[in-house]
Amino acid sequence: VQLAESGGGLAQYGGPLRLSCTASDTLFSLFTMGWYRQAPGQVRELVAKMNSAGHAVYAESVEGRFTISRDRSKKTIYLQMDSLKPEDTAVYYCNYRSGHINEWGQGTQVTVSS
Repeated sequence: VQLAESGGGLAQYGGPLRLSCTASDTLFSLFTMGWYRQAPGQVRELVAKMNSAGHAVYAESVEGRFTISRDRSKKTIYLQMDSLKPEDTAVYYCNYRSGHINEWGQGTQVTVSS
């Protein structure tokens, strides 16, 4: 499975940005796709993820501001980010997990100006 991310860039404080991640294939019926982020000097952390049943989990820091969604026909997940804050600045990585498979996208930079 290969993951292609898009949609990063510069956003204003309080503004929106949407990330997309398309999988080359979804090999198994049971899988989880999600978004993680890593700020400079920080560990990579979960932002949001969604399993094949559509159940979503969010980090407390983004709950109510970010929304993860998917288009199964396009093998694509989205991360709608609203009310962005400077502390949301990081490289955002798409992730696909199923069984022993754990794949990462190349990452897309999100920078929020204050």
